[in-house]
Amino acid sequence: MSIESKKRGQYYRAAMEFFETAERKRSWKLFEDIPWEKIDSAKNSDQKATRIETFCAEEMYLPDYASHGARMTRDCFGAGWFQARWSFEESRHGLVFREYLTQSGLRSEEQFEALEEMVFSRKWEPPFPTIRLMSCYGALQEGATYLAYKAQKDRAEREGDLVLKAIFTHVGMDEAAHAGFYRKLIEIELAADREGTVADFAHVLANFKMPGDGLIPDYHERLKIGEGGITPRQFMESVVLTTLRSVGISRSELKAARAQSAMLAATATPDPALH
Repeated sequence: MSIESKKRGQYYRAAMEFFETAERKRSWKLFEDIPWEKIDSAKNSDQKATRIETFCAEEMYLPDYASHGARMTRDCFGAGWFQARWSFEESRHGLVFREYLTQSGLRSEEQFEALEEMVFSRKWEPPFPTIRLMSCYGALQEGATYLAYKAQKDRAEREGDLVLKAIFTHVGMDEAAHAGFYRKLIEIELAADREGTVADFAHVLANFKMPGDGLIPDYHERLKIGEGGITPRQFMESVVLTTLRSVGISRSELKAARAQSAMLAATATPDPALH
């Protein structure tokens, strides 16, 4: 059996494990598992509106995420079918945020139409060209999103917002599961090509940014005003280092890969066409 055939089998088994767990533990329903009747508009604020709207806008690029993901994974059954399930789960996130914004009165239908126009006037493009690179990216991005959503769940609990607590509990579980799947793919890739996979992880980390960064106007300012982001220290300690420990990449190994990448970039022959 070739390495690629073995990897395809491992991808398929990972996807089926993901599906089984999702169906048994995370098949939450938008209109049954969120206590919409407990929305308290008295708890509305401009800060909350900005925060939830920014989360919603980032989730609304789903058509781009899904279409690019489907094309990238079409030749790998396990990755492709995970992508389909991922798209469904992410669709719930955009919808549940939209419902909260409109049902709570934080945003009118007209204001949401303006948000849609803003979002769909720009297109998201994959930041990296291969499944392995995007698996490294997915592990970090989903991990960061989970961390941000967990903070929002804890905040909603402190503020007595039962609806937001339920929303962030469910979307947070989804994001944690997605990060876990991507970590599994990294482990598969490490077993097949450790040096190349570590180099890919180092490259992704050096060039990482969230999907909405560069697409959503005033993205970082929105996160700051709405208190919806995480700090660089939180990202490093709770996302990067956690991911490294989970997949079995040492910090020294990653540091060596980053140094090698920097050396190659520094010694690369300039392209005359660029000068």
